[in-house]
Amino acid sequence: MGKFISFLKSLFVTWFSSDYSVLADVPADNKKGIDWAAAAPFILFHLMCFGIIWVGWSPFAVIFAAAFYVVRMFGITAFYHRYFAHRAFKSNRFFTFLFAFLGCSAMQKGPLWWAAIHRHHHIYADTKDDIHSPKIHGFLWSHIGWILAHENKRTRVEYIKDWQKFPEIVFIDKFALAIPFVVAVGVFLLGHVLFYYAPWLHTNGMQLLVWGVFVSTVVCSHATFSINSIDHMFGSRRYEMPNTSRNNVLMAILTLGEGWHNNHHHYAITARAGFYWWEIDITYYVLVILSWIGIVKDLRPLPKNIRDSGQYVKTAPPA
Repeated sequence: MGKFISFLKSLFVTWFSSDYSVLADVPADNKKGIDWAAAAPFILFHLMCFGIIWVGWSPFAVIFAAAFYVVRMFGITAFYHRYFAHRAFKSNRFFTFLFAFLGCSAMQKGPLWWAAIHRHHHIYADTKDDIHSPKIHGFLWSHIGWILAHENKRTRVEYIKDWQKFPEIVFIDKFALAIPFVVAVGVFLLGHVLFYYAPWLHTNGMQLLVWGVFVSTVVCSHATFSINSIDHMFGSRRYEMPNTSRNNVLMAILTLGEGWHNNHHHYAITARAGFYWWEIDITYYVLVILSWIGIVKDLRPLPKNIRDSGQYVKTAPPA
């Protein structure tokens, strides 16, 4: 019985607690490759998408799923990426925590884990040390394999020392994987309430759970992962630089602006990824609106001389 309880405890920690071990590049157990036990919740989310066969659909469930996709994608693109990874704007601690929670609900691990991986990517892009380069590791690994690997479970604390002084962010990063399940319970209860009190919406708890959480999360995940894979393989290159980053308009639309990846690698610390007015960057538009009402401030601009220069601008992560 004691061994079984120990096993359950170990499984719980594997699923819901991030690894803050000191060593950054060597897994504590020296294992490499996909950690299937830790990957179980992510695989479960994919399998649960087939639930649409049994729960059916309703206009409300599909609209809710799409809206939740956009909201959580913004949590990833604006805060996980442009804020936590690149410090491209400022926000107070309350909204920082709020948007960190929102980003966690997208099931892409914690904001500090995410930011550390991304800063590492900018330093080593498309070299042998880049953990998700399709040039080095192939499409499948760059798209999804790397995020499930033993060697990438650890939050690489040496890359996010600037965030270590915020205990609430460290806390939410450590337990980020529990948040999607908390959100799932909330969405299920919302659907259950709507079933009784708004029957004209033709939805229920299970239907809203499948569409609003499982389908929405899986699509959001793969759209985000496509920046690592597709946007280093297909698209145009405005700036020549020592990596394979590309601009891809379809990816830019699906990821609210992140598809302008060649732009981003050219000058990573600006709050905008679309460098010209015709390059749709919904994340930036929303950040501008949020700056008007004081939720964010000091959006880092894109200097015209840098935009118009073909020279590669290597921007180091914050110390």
